[in-house]
Amino acid sequence: MSKKILVSGIQPTGRLHIGNYFGAMKQNISIANNGEYESYIFLADYHALTTVRDGNALRAQTLEAAASYIACGLDISKAIIFKQSDVREVTELTWIFNNLVTMPYMMRAHAFKDREAKDKEVNVGLFDYPVLMASDILMYGADIVPVGADQKQHVEYARDIAGYYNRAYSVEEFILPADLILLTTGTVPGVDGKKMSKSYNNHIELFCSDEELKKRVMSIVTDSAAPEDKKNANASVIFNIHKLFLDKDQTEELRAKFETGGYGYKQAKDELLSTIMLWREGKKEKFDELMTHPEELIKILEDGGKKAQKKAESRMKGVRKTVGLS
Repeated sequence: MSKKILVSGIQPTGRLHIGNYFGAMKQNISIANNGEYESYIFLADYHALTTVRDGNALRAQTLEAAASYIACGLDISKAIIFKQSDVREVTELTWIFNNLVTMPYMMRAHAFKDREAKDKEVNVGLFDYPVLMASDILMYGADIVPVGADQKQHVEYARDIAGYYNRAYSVEEFILPADLILLTTGTVPGVDGKKMSKSYNNHIELFCSDEELKKRVMSIVTDSAAPEDKKNANASVIFNIHKLFLDKDQTEELRAKFETGGYGYKQAKDELLSTIMLWREGKKEKFDELMTHPEELIKILEDGGKKAQKKAESRMKGVRKTVGLS
């Protein structure tokens, strides 16, 4: 009996940070490594073109994203990791899908509405983002797409577009994928207390230098409470970052330190730094090794791309015949 198919992607728009890891990467790696699914993890470099305007930066960031996944434990014998752009068929399928969706339908997408609220103009790539995402999902016959609750609409669009296609051509060519809502860690706060984001420059990179890590941790915002004062753990940025790395018992021990009193913010930051450094042991060395020898990463991605492209070409033979292109 063949395995069900899982598809997941991440945009290489900058070095990955702990918000990326705890928001999606950790769960994706765990699911892929258990071997239950035929897993496809793609680096969405076509999607990144909606914002990145530096070819050298995109190439570097794509390799860094791959290195981060592998350093964090992704078993490449159990998951196919590849560059989105190595499967050119996704852009062909996107054009076919574009002729089945309407402008009003596309204007309901959260990403478009959010960007439109901030900018006077939105590029066509961002507007069409959900269709390209649907192509990524449907190309490989995804049964399951792991997403955060705020990304559920991506899967809904993929389901809708699969239905539009199947009804338009009176076929059952695309299955309707299901979302797998990842267990949420809540909003991961940045060093300033806002949601951690590269765009806010409040993030803590997974594999920055030890010096940069210390600088970021020590810059975490705190209130004016003295060391001897009792503190509200839930309101503390330090606590809310630190607990991500801890199990339930360790979290409660940390909470008690905050709420009992006699636990200063300098000590709290020092202990958080120690915890992150311990978590990075082995991982950072693996990341640095991969980035020092990019030819190994490139080979991994090329091999993954060939496997994904083989599946995509098989899919597109049927699609081209259905729509009349062959």
